[in-house]
Amino acid sequence: MHPELERVLGNVPDGGLAELSLDDIRARRSTAEVLEESVSYLRRVIQVRLDILGTELAHRRSGDARADTTELIGRLPEILAEHTRGPGSAQPPKEIRAPQVDAALEAAIDEIVPTSRLAGVVDIDDDELAELIDRLEHLEAEVSATRHSLHSRIDALQAEIIRRYRTGEASVDSLLH
Repeated sequence: MHPELERVLGNVPDGGLAELSLDDIRARRSTAEVLEESVSYLRRVIQVRLDILGTELAHRRSGDARADTTELIGRLPEILAEHTRGPGSAQPPKEIRAPQVDAALEAAIDEIVPTSRLAGVVDIDDDELAELIDRLEHLEAEVSATRHSLHSRIDALQAEIIRRYRTGEASVDSLLH
């Protein structure tokens, strides 16, 4: 696990969040939000690769003739649009910023299916294609679990901030000075 992830997801004093200063809680929440953006971005990178590989494998299993690269490129908008909208109403992001990509996670993705290999997906045999999909699905599950943990931590940090304002332990006036 990335050192920042370990710090944000673990390492809470015995007394829990109540033992931390408000500034420390805010800093941890901010760090967790940045990490969540990175993990979410890389999760989507994995999903895009899974979509491309899975579509190619399904195309082959359907009995259709093997596609060529030009045909696959022509289908990319359809392939990539399939999972671009989740349930619920769309909400604009709080802030638009490029994620700070976790180099180790990015390397793990590229180790399984580098972009150069992805570009030649039509030349990968069926067994290897299935193996690559399996490996990416396993990595996606790990990344999703990490993302879920980050969401839980962000929620807990936010709840502690709200609790302090509600109980009077923190004051809105302190934000103005």
